[in-house]
Amino acid sequence: MEDFRLTERLRLEPVAERHAGDLLALYRDPAVAEWYGEWTREQIEAEVARMAAHWRDDGVHKWMAYERTSGDLVGRGGLSRQRVDGVDRLEVGWVLHRRFWGQGYATEIGRAALSFAFDELGAREVVSFTEVHNLRSRAVMERLGFHYSKEISVGGEPFALYVL
Repeated sequence: MEDFRLTERLRLEPVAERHAGDLLALYRDPAVAEWYGEWTREQIEAEVARMAAHWRDDGVHKWMAYERTSGDLVGRGGLSRQRVDGVDRLEVGWVLHRRFWGQGYATEIGRAALSFAFDELGAREVVSFTEVHNLRSRAVMERLGFHYSKEISVGGEPFALYVL
């Protein structure tokens, strides 16, 4: 497994235990917390341990994304294996600090994830999903070439499922 990947503007690092502080800071961004709720340090440590285990065992999960020039944390995103609508699938997603919204970083992370999925893993399909009212993420999915499939339920809430 590579330690990191580079895109035009980002350094993507597989989530590992050392990223707990950065992930906690990301999830404590008020704009991010609106979507992901409040996280404790203990919850974040368990989450990064889970993600790191997926990287070790399967070679696939989310990256932490840092600006290449400044080193600032942009967010986290990439691929993971998820059970979506009753089927095990590769899913691409992203979460960005509010100050990086609207600058193309989610699309950049998504493109890197799709290249990984199709070019390296030989995937035939990748999905992405978000709350039905998350129009910003839905627009990113469409820019990446995804097509709306249908509404699904995640935790009893309506989500929009996109397929590529």
